[in-house]
Amino acid sequence: MSNSKQTVPDTLPLLRDRIDSIDSQIQMLINERARCAQKVAEVKLAEQGGDAVVFYRPEREAQVLRRVMERNEGPLGNEEMAKIFRQVMSSCLALEKPMRIAFLGPEGTFTQQAALKHFGKSIISAPMAAIDEVFREVESGAANYGVVPVENSTEGVVNHTLDSFRDSRLKICGEVEERIHHHLLVSSKY
Repeated sequence: MSNSKQTVPDTLPLLRDRIDSIDSQIQMLINERARCAQKVAEVKLAEQGGDAVVFYRPEREAQVLRRVMERNEGPLGNEEMAKIFRQVMSSCLALEKPMRIAFLGPEGTFTQQAALKHFGKSIISAPMAAIDEVFREVESGAANYGVVPVENSTEGVVNHTLDSFRDSRLKICGEVEERIHHHLLVSSKY
């Protein structure tokens, strides 16, 4: 007679129940994190007061994402896990104060894609027609941050951006590398 414990085989209904239970726990923890972020906003407002409050700290976000990737055990890769946490942080930050991000537009450009990759999708996107307009939006305080191209694979350095930095008091506070892929399509009639 064997004393070994018998295991219950995994079945689709049991696995789905387990996923539902995990999802419920994740949702509860995300909401707990969001409530904590709201408290952070209250503390910042009390300590810093009024318009001087800085809600977004790029160095703090980078620190959090580094720790997320360091403790990641898979099976999701580090980049995927960082994307998930970036969106959670973006949503929580939007509870404190939604950020307005100016970028070289129009909507759907690679520059907007870079803005969403860096700041998450809970931002207010503000497409601008020219690089100097992005700079003016940030300098005037109409946008919290701006995203402009500095270099691309077809033209190299974007001189207009570098000239704008030279003539501005703004500083670079982050970098996003985007893989750019174009798909050329043609009708099969040709």
